[in-house]
Amino acid sequence: MSSVPGEQALERVIAARVREYRLAAALSVAELARRSKLSKAMLSKIENAQTSCSLSTLSRLAGGLGVPVTALFRGVDDEREAVFVPAGHGARILRHGNRVGHLYELLGTLRGGHRRMEPMLVTLSEPAEVFPLFQHEGTEFLYLLEGVLEYGHGEARYLLRPGDALMFDGLGPHGPVRLIELPIRFLSITAYGSHDGP
Repeated sequence: MSSVPGEQALERVIAARVREYRLAAALSVAELARRSKLSKAMLSKIENAQTSCSLSTLSRLAGGLGVPVTALFRGVDDEREAVFVPAGHGARILRHGNRVGHLYELLGTLRGGHRRMEPMLVTLSEPAEVFPLFQHEGTEFLYLLEGVLEYGHGEARYLLRPGDALMFDGLGPHGPVRLIELPIRFLSITAYGSHDGP
């Protein structure tokens, strides 16, 4: 059996697919071995991820199962990046307004396919008369969790209550206009395109 981790993962995927297709076709190991012109011992090793298959073996297996060869690789690339942030453990982001009770907590960031998405939990706990305005590339989505807030985007003003959502172009000047009911918490998700930056 190969000692290369990537190959072991490939062997496990092929083993799972061969067994899955064999059982779906109601074939015994002996019957599939006969159809594929392989020994029962070899097929058993394949189904238990104890050997690496040559391309000719994979071709015979696929023929015996009546599926394309590519079907035996289904699931090889299913692993994708994920970010888990336990409650209260997001990275604190320094921004204008931190010193007056505005907390920006980054909940994770993923970069893939030339795109980036940043979710942030924003907590406004102190009254303030002057608010920072933000402008950035990408599209931003806000979802109010707690409190009541008047939020501005360009010349428009929006009254947000828990459960309300607002989505807008980040290049328009935006930010809180009036804190009506404290504390205020909202989820902010910014999606950047292939050429955008933060």
